[in-house]
Amino acid sequence: MGPDNGLTPETLRPALEALMSRAKHYGAETADAIATHGRSQRLVARGGKFEDMDNSEGRDIGLRVMIGRRQACVSSSDLSDTSLDKLAERAVAMAGLAPEDPYCGLADPELLATDTPELDLFDSTEVTPETLLERARAVESATLSIKGVMQAEGSSASASTSTLFFMTSHGFARGWRNSHHGLSGLALAMQDETMERDYDFESAHFLEDLSAPDIIGRTAGERAIARLGARKLPSGHMPVMFDKRVSGSLLSTLPGAIHGRAIGRGTSFLKDAMGKRIFGAHINVIDDPLMRRGHASRPWDGEGVRVRETRLVKDGILQTWLLDSSAARQLKLQPTGHAARGVGAPPGISSSNTYMVPGDKTPQTLMEDMGEGLLITEMFGPSLNSNTGDYSVGVTGFKIEKGEIAYAVNEITVAGNLKEIYRTIIPANDLVFDGATVAPSLLVEGLTVAGI
Repeated sequence: MGPDNGLTPETLRPALEALMSRAKHYGAETADAIATHGRSQRLVARGGKFEDMDNSEGRDIGLRVMIGRRQACVSSSDLSDTSLDKLAERAVAMAGLAPEDPYCGLADPELLATDTPELDLFDSTEVTPETLLERARAVESATLSIKGVMQAEGSSASASTSTLFFMTSHGFARGWRNSHHGLSGLALAMQDETMERDYDFESAHFLEDLSAPDIIGRTAGERAIARLGARKLPSGHMPVMFDKRVSGSLLSTLPGAIHGRAIGRGTSFLKDAMGKRIFGAHINVIDDPLMRRGHASRPWDGEGVRVRETRLVKDGILQTWLLDSSAARQLKLQPTGHAARGVGAPPGISSSNTYMVPGDKTPQTLMEDMGEGLLITEMFGPSLNSNTGDYSVGVTGFKIEKGEIAYAVNEITVAGNLKEIYRTIIPANDLVFDGATVAPSLLVEGLTVAGI
């Protein structure tokens, strides 16, 4: 697959200009529009041979029009002149019938980005199906090389690119490109007629930043073997460590809790926490959309607003909400550059590269400090009451005894309240930027563990 296929953001500009022109013709007072082009391939190997392939490519265009305080959004995958004309006409007709939204509207022109910073998000490396098959086979082979692994599932390699252009009726017109490469593998191991499974996966904007396929495969196999002989854990209240594999999921509860819509509705357990201490004084959480090669980096937000590094939590104290223009108007604040835009709906709100600053101690040292407790390495079906912060999740992992891993455990649920969890978190020093929301391994003082 030729990653860019000759397609640049400017290729999408003419369709947007035509769409915006037709929207104005039919009566739109203000408008914005987005066009995207995406291409992806994912190849799966089994038994050293090709098993399955997903191959997709498409373009989409979306339009939002506003008449006074009424707005409507439409989208299409047909970029022909006839389709764009009908799309604009329909959007304006829908806006005329829509209920008023007192907070809708384009972003303040003074807040718009005036350049597109180079974030190094697009890799022009040529990727062919043959290359993907070779990499998927290498993952599978490495998985099966681990003694005790009986089967490898889902050994895959993938590559994708996306191109985006965004335009508003008050002058913003910019685009950017993105690429992703991925590897994944899942291993099955059996002992005493009991089967255990585990996995590893990795993604990066640049192929050169991925680990070697054999590392992914071996890691999946070794993790599955480590889980053999898993038992249930007696119920109780104990210290719990979230391995860095899963700690990002725990941290992701924070952006959701400071989401401007939730604050406006009063449905967040942190709705009254602005300027207050919600973590220990040693905790800092940062959102950085300008991180080079970051998984969720962006040169501007979904409304064209300038973005910057934002400290969400400083020395344990909550510093900001996440706001797009609509939520900012409702709360009588300024947008924070966290708008997110898809083709078929008005702007939403999203964090970017969110991470907790690591601490000084190694995970092993934190386990020694823990003494006896639970290490979580995988989570299933987290449940959160957004109003109260009550949190529970199914987990697997390892029992910790005398500061060391003692044995694997499964079929466990841990529960607590995020207000208490946040206050007792101690971060390790093993932060790795392998996703959009990441944290080092995190030790929590005590959670309710439901096992036997």
